[in-house]
Amino acid sequence: MVDRGSQPLNDALALIAPGTALREGLDRILQAKHGALIVLGDDPDVLSICTGGFLLDAEYSPQRLSELAKMDGAIILAGDASRIARANVHLVPHSSIATTETGTRHRTAERVARSIDVPVIAVSEAMATIAVYRNDLKHTSQSSGWLIDRSSQALATQQRFRARFDDALTQLTRLEMEDTVSVRDVVAVLQPGEMVRRIAEEVGDHLVELGVDGRLIQLQTEELSAGVSEVLTLVLRDYAGESGLTDLRELPADALMDLPQVVAILGLPAPDDQLHAEMAPRGYRLLHRLPQLSPPLVESLVERFGALPEIMSASVAELESVDGIDTAAARLVRDGLARMVEASIFERYE
Repeated sequence: MVDRGSQPLNDALALIAPGTALREGLDRILQAKHGALIVLGDDPDVLSICTGGFLLDAEYSPQRLSELAKMDGAIILAGDASRIARANVHLVPHSSIATTETGTRHRTAERVARSIDVPVIAVSEAMATIAVYRNDLKHTSQSSGWLIDRSSQALATQQRFRARFDDALTQLTRLEMEDTVSVRDVVAVLQPGEMVRRIAEEVGDHLVELGVDGRLIQLQTEELSAGVSEVLTLVLRDYAGESGLTDLRELPADALMDLPQVVAILGLPAPDDQLHAEMAPRGYRLLHRLPQLSPPLVESLVERFGALPEIMSASVAELESVDGIDTAAARLVRDGLARMVEASIFERYE
């Protein structure tokens, strides 16, 4: 999997994704059963470790790259892979730079990437693989078929968690209207919602490598994850405070599916491990569903009343006492929340 914290590595992988001219050239090298060492960058830092070879300064083409790979030396491309700067170059990074590789080509690639901030590609003729090095990171590119299979499996799992999330969220809305929310009900929304978000990140890692082959998968995962992060943020603000989102995202996957651990990390009130302990939402999520109510007004309402039940029971006059809330806005809040209550009752008995 791609290192999520490395945008430079992701950028390098995007350059060799299927559908790009550079990937076509690399595939031609593999098909010809050749190897290659390619540096994406021709600035002075790169040229300072180059010896020998010859200057080309020619427009890039997959055919040219494949032909030049027949020689033993490295190939120097422009940073955007639009031009071939040099070929058959001998790279001489400092030998003191640590490397974990064993083959000559890969050892050189790792040392160059660690000494100079440029992507380095090593094509292995023996293993028929493409390895990308950037700084201290390495990623071995996978075939499109393998990536599509893994992404499809992830999408099926994401779809199941999204269904659980939607059901739990509908239940939470109804319970909030009735003021009978428990700790368990809150966690029942957070767990599948966070899983949907994490799976979307995992699929996103594959999409970087899939390039044009991942367009349909991208549409599917965007649809499945739409709105989930925003809802998670609001639910956590309702029940766990501002740091809740960070705490939830830092939980390991096994701990995320353990209800008591989620309760503990978020600091939710569960005296004597009684997960049915009742909680009152602050009201951020439902108030954000009122389209004419701006975020600053939502903040003012929550700050003034403290919890959703108090906001729902407040009179028009009491709502008007909040800064920025006039008579029209006060009626909007009351009528909007009343319609949510009616819809909740209707859905329950339907």
